[in-house]
Amino acid sequence: MSPIVRRKGERFTLPGKYLLFILTILCTGMMLMTFSTDIFNKPLNTIVGYVVVPFQRGISSVGSWISKRSEELVQIRALLEENAELKRQVDELTVENTQLQQEKYELNTLRELFDLDSEYADYEKVGARIIARDSGNWYHSFTIDKGSDDGLAVDMNVIADGGLVGRIIAVGPNWAKVVSIISDNSNVSGQILATGDKLIVSGDLEMMQSGLIRFSQLLDSAGVVVEGDKIVTSDISDKYLPNILIGYTKDITLDSNKLTKSGTVTPAVDFEHLDEVLIILELKQTVEE
Repeated sequence: MSPIVRRKGERFTLPGKYLLFILTILCTGMMLMTFSTDIFNKPLNTIVGYVVVPFQRGISSVGSWISKRSEELVQIRALLEENAELKRQVDELTVENTQLQQEKYELNTLRELFDLDSEYADYEKVGARIIARDSGNWYHSFTIDKGSDDGLAVDMNVIADGGLVGRIIAVGPNWAKVVSIISDNSNVSGQILATGDKLIVSGDLEMMQSGLIRFSQLLDSAGVVVEGDKIVTSDISDKYLPNILIGYTKDITLDSNKLTKSGTVTPAVDFEHLDEVLIILELKQTVEE
């Protein structure tokens, strides 16, 4: 075999099979050294100590943080669901409470109407609910849910809260319109209950802002009428039945003619909060007959 002679100027190249053989021997030797000795353990441990351990600690910290956040998210989700359930229960209780309050209010109203019915037991009456009213803060004119089919007729008297509300001015089959005594065009012949002295009670919506209406033409020759005296409908009223409470005297002044007195009246009825009324199923003319 002739020796391999490298010509001058040629690059040295190692055949691939020889290179593979050398690398295989080298790797095998290093593996044997690694398994049989600890020559690489200390350097590797040092590298691991400076590189891998801090990385592991960082991964562990991140894992712990994620785990805690996951637990918190689970708790938050549970709290949100619980809050939604509590809110639903509160809504239901609010509706129930509102219904109970409404039922209590209606019960109190019915009790007041029952007491009023007993107070005017001589008259046949029917209850009605207000279903509409004219604009404004006061029930000076309104519509009720009873009509001619229920025996109602024009000029029948309407009462509530222990006193006179007004009278019916129009009737349909299942409705009726009522004008109250506080309307500007309303005039009621009344009298002082304690003395029988006659007067005229007139509606005044502007004055009603203070909760009052007017009275005039009081004949108090004895000078005994005082603030707080009851005013009722008189026997000579052409539209209203007698002895129905209208209200109470408040301010009383002597007129310029020195013969009559005028003043204000606190109505017995709360004309700002009317819901139910009673209609007396008798007319003044019928009673007179």
